[in-house]
Amino acid sequence: MKYIKGGICAVKGVRAGGIKPGKMGIAVIQAEGNAAGAYTRNKVIAAPLVVTRDRISRTGKLAGIIVNSGNANAFTGLQGLADARIMASTLASKLGIDEELVGVASTGIVGRKLDTGWISANIQDALKSMGEDEDASMRAARAIMTTDTVPKEIAIEMDSGIRIAGIAKGSGMIEPNMGTMLAFIYTDADITSKTLHSCLSTAVDKSFNMVVVDGDTSTNDMVLLTATARSGISPQINDFQAGLELVMTELARMIAIDGEGASKLIESKVTGASTVQDAQLVAKAIVRSPLVKSAIFGQDPNWGRIVVAAGYSGADIDQEKISLSFSAGTEVVELVREGRVLSNNEEDLSSLMSIMSQDEIFIIVDLGMGDKTATAWGCDLTYDYVRINAEYTT
Repeated sequence: MKYIKGGICAVKGVRAGGIKPGKMGIAVIQAEGNAAGAYTRNKVIAAPLVVTRDRISRTGKLAGIIVNSGNANAFTGLQGLADARIMASTLASKLGIDEELVGVASTGIVGRKLDTGWISANIQDALKSMGEDEDASMRAARAIMTTDTVPKEIAIEMDSGIRIAGIAKGSGMIEPNMGTMLAFIYTDADITSKTLHSCLSTAVDKSFNMVVVDGDTSTNDMVLLTATARSGISPQINDFQAGLELVMTELARMIAIDGEGASKLIESKVTGASTVQDAQLVAKAIVRSPLVKSAIFGQDPNWGRIVVAAGYSGADIDQEKISLSFSAGTEVVELVREGRVLSNNEEDLSSLMSIMSQDEIFIIVDLGMGDKTATAWGCDLTYDYVRINAEYTT
């Protein structure tokens, strides 16, 4: 497989566009086919998610998606549900598609009524921006941003000729189970809704569900996967799964590195676990820990915080079997081997500080308990994170 240009519009049968004149934005995507979704595990669920989940569960298809940024339309009661349906019907009437096949997504401030008047007044400009090229995909990716600093998109072409592409947004309120994150994935493969759901569920657990920025789980998290079937190719499922996981993992990394106020990407890889769940628990505990994240921001070689996070993660561990190292690519410092601290001398700690100064930091923990692995992604905790969230509505 190879990376290609074009974003979601690289996939046959996808048209997209969007506008972002200020804090509010509208993205529109038209693509018809079998569909599947994955959604937040927060028990406070935003209105657009309720509407979209219900429609996909009943029809197994999508023909279009409308997304607004700047207002989450969450914790808004019956009015919120009505407003989400208004968004869907507005897009359906403009594009001449079945309203029941329109997905709705929102992102922004929770607990405030959605300004459907603004959406109605501006949707025509969003529709005029629609196209089937790289710029059109980028307009949609920019329209869904909130505190994101960069748009997030990727497209690949597999050896079979099938294409898979996606756009995403996410910067804060992120510990996906899923986090606020939205992702819209498209493929031109000919594939059933049932198979899409199975593939998406597996891929989400390895990608978006392994991202932690601040430990919060949003009310609006949603990943939608649509197959237009326009390639005419029915893929080998293992190959399609690999391609889907690549696309979603790359988007997950983009979300982690663009975490609110972030200056560094942290990748936590756990090996030697007795179960995959244990590996995931430890990997996420490390990138979730405010103490670990703060130490990396400050380049403080206080590596014991990693071991502490592993210990309270809930995983089955034995402190006498743990090994720990840090890396920044070619530079590696080994700190613990099978429960034995190798060194805390000035030279080793200086090497660790050097690694912590890099833009991407890799933490490798071997639990020595089995052969299962997992990787999680996060970012450092900076002064800017506090500033951004202290001033979010003001």
